[in-house]
Amino acid sequence: MARRLRPVELDFVETAPLRLVFAAEVSAPADAVYRALAVETDAWPQWFTAVTRARATEGGREVRLRGGTRFEETVMAAEPDARYAYRVDVTNAPGPHALLEEWRLTPTATGTRVQWTFAAAGGAPFRLALRLGRPGFGRAFRDAVGALDRRLAVSGRATDR
Repeated sequence: MARRLRPVELDFVETAPLRLVFAAEVSAPADAVYRALAVETDAWPQWFTAVTRARATEGGREVRLRGGTRFEETVMAAEPDARYAYRVDVTNAPGPHALLEEWRLTPTATGTRVQWTFAAAGGAPFRLALRLGRPGFGRAFRDAVGALDRRLAVSGRATDR
């Protein structure tokens, strides 16, 4: 059953009751990573294995995850080569009251530092589940960013500077 979540603004990424933050460096330049995140929405399942379908919508995205979880999202920030953030408006996942995800990109001497923040609010059981699931979120992030970096290198975009 789809449920509408509380709309939050970008500051929620800093003020959320629960924040999971992960970072990794990739060899791809920030513009290639940003393009993969914000423009090539339908290709997410090719590098983020938790995602089975993603498609752009007017002002946002629709995403499906393994196991059947669905999200309708609104893009909150689309800053080329720097930041991509979206808020979940509707989901069938039990427990959350508000969700916002932010991807920050910082160019480095050898590529790009990618930081993903999963900001959430929900009841105590939901917050506990996220805390216990933190290692899995981290693994999913590292695997996805590694796969994205390999994909960009194969396409030749990791060296387009």
